[in-house]
Amino acid sequence: MHPDAGELQITVNGESRRVPAGTTVAGLVSTLGLGAGRFAVEIDARIVPRSQHAERHLADGEVLEIVTFVGGG
Repeated sequence: MHPDAGELQITVNGESRRVPAGTTVAGLVSTLGLGAGRFAVEIDARIVPRSQHAERHLADGEVLEIVTFVGGG
C-alpha cells in the first residue's frame, strides 16, 4: 500500500506528481489550468474520452499523457 493512503503517485507527461486520492481526470486537468482548452488525455496508452473525464478516477501508478492542440499555420 502507498505510504500515504490519502495521495496517489502518478506520472504526467514524464513528470512524477502526487495528487489527492479520489482525483478525477477533470480535477487534474483543472489543477493544471487547461480548463476548456483543446487537449487529449491518455492514461496508460489509452485515450480517455472527454465525456468520461468527470467520472474517471485516477489510480496510483498510472501514466498520463496530456497533449494540447495549438491552431495556426
